[in-house]
Formats: sequence, structure tokens, C-alpha cells
Amino acid sequence: MNDLLRPTLFQQALGAAFFNLPAPVRQLHAVRGSARYAGIASVERGRNPLARLCARIGGLPGSMREVPVTVEFTADARGETWRRDFAGTRMTSRLAFKDGLLRERIGPLQFRHALLANAGAIWWRVAGVRLFGVLPLPARWFRGVRCCERGDEGRYQFTVEARLPLVGHVIRYEGWLAPVDDAAA
Repeated sequence: MNDLLRPTLFQQALGAAFFNLPAPVRQLHAVRGSARYAGIASVERGRNPLARLCARIGGLPGSMREVPVTVEFTADARGETWRRDFAGTRMTSRLAFKDGLLRERIGPLQFRHALLANAGAIWWRVAGVRLFGVLPLPARWFRGVRCCERGDEGRYQFTVEARLPLVGHVIRYEGWLAPVDDAAA
């Protein structure tokens, strides 16, 4: 199938609801090939030793306020790679759509997310997690992992939060992104 006719990853995951999302969210998730976005983000990481260990294993950034963030999106027929840079701290994930769920690999964890488009936002809910892609972990451990994407003031905005039983607050990061015109840079 011609790549221009193939639905993007988020179009597959959300179906017709994708087209009712705010323009900045649709634009970011309609990437074919590659695109670069830049903006500002704040990160608050958990302070207890278990939270710090979980964050380190996941390759998550440390606490920082109002720092530059860039994200490079690369889409191909198998999925998308997101390369985030929070003021020099890099975090990469690989996403694919399979069996009605968005799969995201971050470090040794593979999350399976159910996506819901509602009230002009995309809400991610963890439906399953595997360690190293093979060992299933109880989904109830990850009920405190949440993501919300929305458009506001003409920009794409995001909030990601992770809380785990016995560990507590692992991380919360939020901010905004806008497309970078590489020809003008």
C-alpha cells in the first residue's frame, strides 16, 4: 500500500475519533517520514530510592523546570520512534499498533496502551506491561501511569505521570511542543 494512503499509527489506534482532535494533536500524529518538534517542559521525578531506580531503569530524565525539549519523530511501516531530548537528557521509545493496542517500548518495558479520544484530548490507559517483551507484569501495578495529549493555544501539549504501588511518585513531565521548520533553522 502506498505510504500516503496508509493510516498513521494514531489514526489506526483512534479511528474516526482522530479527526475530531484539535489541529496541533492531529498534525503531530499525522507524521509520515520524520518531523522535529521543540518546546518547553518541566520534569518532577520521585525522590525515594525505589522511584529513582525505576526512573533510571526506564531511562527517564531527572527533575528540571522550564527547560528546552525537542522530539524527533520517525515513522515507518512498522511504527514510530520518538527521540526526546530534555535539555541534554535523551529518552527514546518505539511505538507500534497491534491487536487494538498501542505498544510502546521504553527501556526494558513494553507498555500496551488503550487510547481514548475524548473532550479534545487523547488519554492513554495502560492495558498491559511486559518486561523484556516476554515476562508479563500485572497491569494493576501500572494504573497510576497516565498520559494526556491535547491542543491549547495552537500548540500540542502533554502531561505524563507515573505512580507505582510501594514506589509512589516515579515521574511527572509536562509541557508543549510546536513543529520546527528545519529549512528556516
